[in-house]
Parts: sequence; C-alpha cells; structure tokens
Amino acid sequence: MHLYLHVPFCARRCTYCDFAIAVRREVPSEAYVQAVLREWELWQADPVWELSPELQTIYFGGGTPSRLAPETIGVLLERIRHDRGAAADAEVTLEANPEDVTPEAAAAWQAAGVNRVSLGVQSFDPAVLAWMHRTHTADDVPRAVEILRQAGIGDLSVDLIFGVPAVLERDWPADLEQAFALEPQHLSLYGLTVEPHTPLGRWTQRGEVTPADEERYATEFLMAHLALCARGYEHYEVSNAGRPGHRARHNSAYWRRAPFIGLGPSAHSGFGTERRWNVREWTAYQRLLEAGQSPQAGHELLDSAAVRLEELYLGLRTSEGLALERVPARLIGAWEAQGWASRDRQRVRLTSEGWLRLDALVPAISE
Repeated sequence: MHLYLHVPFCARRCTYCDFAIAVRREVPSEAYVQAVLREWELWQADPVWELSPELQTIYFGGGTPSRLAPETIGVLLERIRHDRGAAADAEVTLEANPEDVTPEAAAAWQAAGVNRVSLGVQSFDPAVLAWMHRTHTADDVPRAVEILRQAGIGDLSVDLIFGVPAVLERDWPADLEQAFALEPQHLSLYGLTVEPHTPLGRWTQRGEVTPADEERYATEFLMAHLALCARGYEHYEVSNAGRPGHRARHNSAYWRRAPFIGLGPSAHSGFGTERRWNVREWTAYQRLLEAGQSPQAGHELLDSAAVRLEELYLGLRTSEGLALERVPARLIGAWEAQGWASRDRQRVRLTSEGWLRLDALVPAISE
C-alpha cells in the first residue's frame, strides 16, 4: 500500500498550473491536520487494507507541502505510523519550493521521518521564473540543496520544465547544466502543457503567447535524455531519471498499478479495478469532514478494456516496457524500423524517440 497526501496551499498560482490548489497568505496548517486525520480515520475500517496492511511509501504532494508549519509533517506521520505502520525502509517524500527550505524546517522534516525531498525548481533563468509566477530565485536553489543535505536529507530530486515559449529565449542546456551541478539523485523533467483554465491557457487563447512547437519540444526532450544518460542517470520513465538505486518508489507504484490511498482535497485512490476521488476544493473538503461526512466525490470500476489500456500506457512509458506478447509483432517491427522501439527475447521497450509518440503508439495496439 502507498499513501499520498495532497497539500493544496500555495503562495501564488503558477501560470501553467491546473492543480487543485488554494492560494493562501497564511496557511491553515492546524485545520489541514485536523481535516486529513479525520479522513484518515474513515479509512481505517476500509477492507482495502486487506490488500496490503503496511505502507511502503508516503508522499506529500501539492500544492506546496513545504508551506505547512514544519511540525505539521511530524504530527501527520506519527499518527499514520501509529495506526498502520510503515516499512522500515519506507520512502517518505516531501515536495518543497526552494524558498521554503530553512535549517529549522529541514531539521523538523528529517526528525519526522522525511528521507526524500522533491524540489520544484522548474528553471534557473530569472526571466522564465518570473513568467511562470514562481516565488523563488535561482540563488534559492543551491542554498536549499545545501540546507537539506546538512539536515541529513540526502535523497534529492529536482523538477525542471522544458518546452517553454521560444520568445522567452530560455537556455535549456544551461538549465540542465545547473541542475547537474547540484548532483541530485533524481531529476523529473516535464514538458510544458497548455491547460485551458490557467493563465497560460487564457494567454494562448488570446494570442498573447505562442506555445513551443513540436520540433522545439522534441529537441529539448531528446537533448535532456542524452545528457542524463551521459551522466549516469537511468531514464527509467518518460519524465523521470535517477541514479542507480534512486528511482522514485512512490511514483513507480502508480506505474505498476499498486494499491494507493489518497488523502486531502482532489486526492485519488486506486485498488485494482476500483478508483475513488475526493472533492476538489479545500473549503468543501474541510466542511464535509467537520460535519462528519466523507469527502469522497465519486468512484468507478474499470472494465477489462480500460484496465488493458492503462496497462499498455503505463508499461510503455517506463524503461521496463511490455512483454512481447502484449504488442502485435507487426507493430514491433514497424516501430523498430522507425527507431521508436527495441526488443529482446522477452520485452519490447520504447526508445526516447518512441516516448515522444506514446499517445499515438498505444492506441494502435488495439486497432
């Protein structure tokens, strides 16, 4: 079993963000703890625990979990471990913005049991950070990395975004080099996407912003892939690369379709063919739990076709790929001829070029 806690609070909404967040100058940390622990209590009698009674990973995502009062993390983890327990080597990840990392906060996180931090860097270019509405500076990043390592949290991941509009004149190779200079154990690289209900979506609709074209997007992705491999990172999933032994275990659980519970507004849970999700907004979530009601907004059961499609997508987006028998031989041959895939005696795997075409390749398997 794997546990995800969604922390919705942010100081500002980034231009590209379509997540369920709540912009707050003052973060209601105590109210958040009370609400989440009420939801956690509702889960204790759920039969899903029969699938896996012990937690293997715990992940604080957002939003911006690092904006919670540092002691909040300890309160939550203590209660979670008391009620359910966690594996001795459980991965406990906290997403953090660089400007939130202080010696006091890092020490509190480490004492609570956080052993991995994912830093939302996105870029080192001041103009790009300003355009994204990020609230940190490039100088905040190495300072945060040093503080975390001094506090004893050495397993660090750095997030970067590629494929920003050409008008920003962002130097993508320079951003990669600055990320590598920090020597993180893990990097996550996400292509910028235009979601309709975001500032970026509105700018694009009004013609004020022209998104990066497909060529630029592909060039930056392939450039990152080569740079990662040259520096000893395993590019093990479309958007993720790690040093040997430092793959993100929590995210990898999703790609394996392992059971997971989500706590917090908009959080999702999944067990085999079942999916559940919570109400999206923080105020509605809090109100329901204060009234003693479940915050669940919906659920569904996946049919066999949906499960198969999910397995195909999740398998091909990782370096493990799929068993040969899952993909028609004619398709494998065609993909190999184009340089989109490779195979051995048992499995077929997409290349970096193939990953760029994932959304087109998977539907072809069912045709």
